[in-house]
Amino acid sequence: MHKDTVLLRDCPATEIPAGTPAVLPAGTAAIITQMLGGSVTVRALGTLYRIAPEQVSALKGFAPPAPAAGAPVAPAAFDEQAVWAVLKTCFDPEIPLNIVDLGLVYDLAVEPDEGGRWKVAVKMTLTAPGCGMGPVIAEDARTRILALPGVAEATVHIVWDPAWTPEMMSTEGRQVLGLE
Repeated sequence: MHKDTVLLRDCPATEIPAGTPAVLPAGTAAIITQMLGGSVTVRALGTLYRIAPEQVSALKGFAPPAPAAGAPVAPAAFDEQAVWAVLKTCFDPEIPLNIVDLGLVYDLAVEPDEGGRWKVAVKMTLTAPGCGMGPVIAEDARTRILALPGVAEATVHIVWDPAWTPEMMSTEGRQVLGLE
């Protein structure tokens, strides 16, 4: 998917893969390369940038895609499956695959707190140790988990052991990327 657009206003963005905050100036020409999980990846000024969901209105003619049929619906009550479902709405801005099917989520722990709410801890990795987008992806996951009903606390830790390999992708993920 490649669509030409232009920025209607100055737009905060994150440079990929460095993870460096940037501001793309109004009038900048951009090519949308990926629209997944509410964020948009664009190529502008010779570089890739991630534009957060709350900033996508800066893109001329941009209409966020309607939720796909079968997209996860917020549950009425907390359960571990809801956490897995919300993690599947988080995407690597360079790879059109969610972090679960990409094999980046290594561990998910859920425990009740003293007030009857839930604490969620996730251990995840990245496809490359030098990727500066790790904190951005982890914060996206943490924010989405915290939005679940009954969640009082969410932490997402980036770990490097074991090192990620393409074999960690789910069968569905490998099929989406044309590897199977």
